[in-house]
Amino acid sequence: MCSTLASPVFAHPDATTAAALDGVVRLHGLGVIRAVGEQAATFLQGQLTQDVVLMPVGSSRLAAFCTAKGRMLASFRVLKTRADELLLVTSAETLPATLKRLSMFVLRAKVKLSDASGDFAIYGALGPTAAAWVQNATQSVASSADGSRADGQNDAKPMVIDLPAADGAARALQLLPPDAPAPAGPALSDADWRWAEIRAGVARVVGPVVEAFVPQMLNYESADGVNFKKGCYPGQEVVARSQFRGAIKRRAFVAQVAGAAEAGQEVFDPSAPDQPVGLIAQAAPAPGGGTAVIVSLQLAAEHAPDLRVGAADGPSLSGLHLPFALLHDI
Repeated sequence: MCSTLASPVFAHPDATTAAALDGVVRLHGLGVIRAVGEQAATFLQGQLTQDVVLMPVGSSRLAAFCTAKGRMLASFRVLKTRADELLLVTSAETLPATLKRLSMFVLRAKVKLSDASGDFAIYGALGPTAAAWVQNATQSVASSADGSRADGQNDAKPMVIDLPAADGAARALQLLPPDAPAPAGPALSDADWRWAEIRAGVARVVGPVVEAFVPQMLNYESADGVNFKKGCYPGQEVVARSQFRGAIKRRAFVAQVAGAAEAGQEVFDPSAPDQPVGLIAQAAPAPGGGTAVIVSLQLAAEHAPDLRVGAADGPSLSGLHLPFALLHDI
């Protein structure tokens, strides 16, 4: 596998990029599903697009949970805290339905799934603050052989998730006890975080787009969110067939809308207004006005001279670019 993910700089109307941001914000839009038990990893191995069995303790990876037709029900940042415990950080709005669906497949597996959102305060960091979090967590994990204490409980290592950069700026999540002091650092707003999330280009599945995409429509295979060498999981045949038979007709682009936009809105080419050519996966207000979006777009429409959001005469969509290099030799 070749190619390194890159975060191209996008010329924003006010000439700013996420690279200028630095600081910390508490994130209330995320929740946590805990999977614990001697078969926790093997159970999730059969449900997610990621190879969680081979994940080292202390590491984190992107993953999707799909229907039998390969459509994404949820996306996760999976953090392996112990050999028998994994935390799935996901959109809070989709968590209850996701937990219910996952629980249907537990059967006799020795694993317990629960909503652990109340056990954690989730913080996000950007810029040098995020880079320091990741460095400290990496050093801490390296000092431990297996990530566990003799009493079987989580040790004091930081629960940090390294995220794809936004315009070259580091991003990270940290999970703390709910009553713990906030991490030190300049204060960021939730709007800052959501904008940087768009700029990084890895869409998080939110309510309006549940079951709207197969993972490749959001470039998940190129963001290390799909493992094609692991065993079966719901939708695996569809995902693999899309990859290896050249059936990927949509890709995710970062773009700018000249006006308001939100996840779930369709994108139209006014020259052929009867059928949408894309769907907005995630959106956030941009600092210079308008809305930054991740849009899953038909490749045939990538170079259309005029794209509109919501209707053929809706706000214009421009500045399309791939958020990172796509992998072609998986």
